[in-house]
Amino acid sequence: MQTYLDSLVNDGAAGVLLHYRSPKQTWIGSSGVARVGTDQPVDPDGWFRAGSITKTFTATVVLQLVGEGKLQLDEPIDQWVPGVSIDLRQLLNHTSGLYNYTDDLPEPVGILRDRYLHREPQEMLSAGLEKPGLFAPGSSWSYSNTNYIALGLLIEAVTGNPYGDEVARRILQPLGLERTILPGDDVELPEPHASAYLPVDGELVDLARCNASQAWAAGELVSTATDLNTFYAAVLEGDLLAKPEHQAMLTVFQPNEPYGYALGIERRELPDGQVVWGHTGGFYGYLTLSYHSADLSLTLSYTGTDAKPPETDQILAGLLHG
Repeated sequence: MQTYLDSLVNDGAAGVLLHYRSPKQTWIGSSGVARVGTDQPVDPDGWFRAGSITKTFTATVVLQLVGEGKLQLDEPIDQWVPGVSIDLRQLLNHTSGLYNYTDDLPEPVGILRDRYLHREPQEMLSAGLEKPGLFAPGSSWSYSNTNYIALGLLIEAVTGNPYGDEVARRILQPLGLERTILPGDDVELPEPHASAYLPVDGELVDLARCNASQAWAAGELVSTATDLNTFYAAVLEGDLLAKPEHQAMLTVFQPNEPYGYALGIERRELPDGQVVWGHTGGFYGYLTLSYHSADLSLTLSYTGTDAKPPETDQILAGLLHG
């Protein structure tokens, strides 16, 4: 494991941390530095921005509301979120056809300019709805962060409570995830954390401090490897959902493909036939992978510089078969 993490740093990562468990070993470690230009090591128990891993948390809350009879998977949500005449299931598994609002985020100079700017969820939803749909709902698949902004608004409309409060009450507190937060407008990352970098006009800019409200229910989560491993273990064991909703969550679109998206969670079949469930997350220089099965649990956080990180399949192959 250490050799592979070192290779990621040699290929351009600022730092990497990993928590790994298999029948053969449990391994926790890191490589690289927490701050470019220093010799401060990456703390393997440090915090990081987990990006789209947020979607599994959002989907879990939505499916709990389904289990409580407050929502139906195969009914549109427009009575709760006006303008979104799309079935709930299609939003959860990215078969809605809604345009992905993050495709229109600014270039690095604009990201740096707006790093502390607050964004309202309705602003992101409107940006996605203003563009033509990519296809008729349910007829194809395309990953869209707009889906999960709509789902966050749905949670608030149904419960009458802030989205983050519902995630905390329904997931973080029952599982004891004391090192996972939905930061809202708080731009600070808790310590310890490694910085991630965005190349802007030929210079690396530390973007650890930023307002993540533009990602909201699609990608604002801040967490640690230990907490994410605990969360996904609970998801796969069915601890957070009743049986019908748990089965629905793990039902993928295009089930015969090596990669499939279910309801807020990915299914990946590895070259050796092993199946893992989880999600990736990217946020301004932070890349997170968290994948799990009954026999395997791994969460990796990669903090970038100006080098392109490897693809998810490459990282999984390097960790599991390198």
